[in-house]
Amino acid sequence: MTQPERIIELSRQVGEIAESKISQINQITRETRILALNALIESARAGEAGKGFGVVASEVKVISERITQIAQQLSTELAGSITELSVLGERLVRHVRGQRLSDLALNMIEIIDRNLYERSCDVRWWATDAAAVDALEQPGSDSARHASRRLGVILNSYTVYLDLWIADASGRVIANGRPETYSRVIGADVSGTSWFRAGMATASGDHYAAFDIERSALLDNRQVATYATAIRRGGESNGAPIGVLGVFFDWEPQAEAVVQGSHLSDDERRTTRCLLVDSQHRVIAASDGRGVLSEIVPLDTSRQKTGFIQKDGKITGFALTPGYETYRGLGWYGVVVQDAGVEE
Repeated sequence: MTQPERIIELSRQVGEIAESKISQINQITRETRILALNALIESARAGEAGKGFGVVASEVKVISERITQIAQQLSTELAGSITELSVLGERLVRHVRGQRLSDLALNMIEIIDRNLYERSCDVRWWATDAAAVDALEQPGSDSARHASRRLGVILNSYTVYLDLWIADASGRVIANGRPETYSRVIGADVSGTSWFRAGMATASGDHYAAFDIERSALLDNRQVATYATAIRRGGESNGAPIGVLGVFFDWEPQAEAVVQGSHLSDDERRTTRCLLVDSQHRVIAASDGRGVLSEIVPLDTSRQKTGFIQKDGKITGFALTPGYETYRGLGWYGVVVQDAGVEE
């Protein structure tokens, strides 16, 4: 139990103790009044001899009534204060927990941003590789095979990619890094794909195109984050586009490591979902594996970049991608959804 939640629990205990003790006081005063009344009756029967005893009995009755009034005032004042303390404590708990979930969400999306920034650097760098340029400037089976071997060498060092493709200006794939694994890639027509068109349209070698997560039929229907840029004549930054390099980031295992790596207690993990969602709030990674590429998260951010929402018994922390260096992000969010009653 967190310290703010402990404050709420203590305020409830104080309320219960106060209510119990005030009830006991009222019971005692009721019994005292009855005894005083009986004493007054007996003193009246005793006549002159019981007059002094009657005075004492009357005073006891008055004191008993005063104690009852004080107990009632104490009950009223304590009830108001304890209620206010509980409300303030619950608000504090919501804020502390909500802010923490928001921070966790921001940490997840920042890790992804830094990772994908490297992908944006890779695609621009490899598009200038001599083997890629030669394969397009000197078309032929030998240059294409050499380019495939070169792409394979790159993939052996950069294990986060499923494959790298070189497509000519017409949109036909002429080389890929793993032809043995993905045998249908070479010769495929990708001219109608968004990544090819965007790659050909990049203004210079400093530019690239990045895309939301999708499944690639030619890569065994695996989830990919695709990056593309033009391969330019002479490998020059301002050379004319002669084809496109497409790089396909192996999204699922990398994203799963991020959403599973959030700093949560064992109790929290049972009632918490860590998610990455795209700009349309479609789930692109989930710590519980559910809803990936199909579920839409109802996320009303009220145009805030970070924050939290409490609704329907859940607290949802969120954070918009801040981007990293030259990678501006695609409007993705880190999202952490937790049952409101969870204890740490």
